[in-house]
Amino acid sequence: MDIRSASLDDAAGMSRVLREIIALTGRERPNDAAFITAHYIANPASIRCSIAADEAGNILGFQSLVEAIAGNRYGVPMGWGIIGTHIGPRAHRRGVGTALFAASRAAAMQARLEKIDAYIGADNVSGLRYYEAMGFRTYRETDGIVQKMFVVGRENVA
Repeated sequence: MDIRSASLDDAAGMSRVLREIIALTGRERPNDAAFITAHYIANPASIRCSIAADEAGNILGFQSLVEAIAGNRYGVPMGWGIIGTHIGPRAHRRGVGTALFAASRAAAMQARLEKIDAYIGADNVSGLRYYEAMGFRTYRETDGIVQKMFVVGRENVA
């Protein structure tokens, strides 16, 4: 498995991953290449957007880490990062999420972030488990959303 920074050439493969997730979960979300480019690859607040690819170059999943800007829709304080993880169903339980988070955590440390927020649907059991396993802890719950926080620079695993 190859973990690297996402490029404009990855937008179509990242879009495919989102469509596979939608097909599995029924959770609609924007997923076209233009959205991927604007919100993940070329986002001005981006710290790092990583992809995981198999030996053939197929994208298995991706993870975005952006800096929280004033007035962000998640209510995350400035100085924190906001993370989003998207792993295709065929890549579950293969270490993709762990590998992606290692890259994001290193980027967060280099960017001197204090904390990282993960905004997860309360019904997204696999997402909640994933972030908990990575060391995130719940700090806020509202209207079907669970927000978990990771403290950068210290061991977070229970």
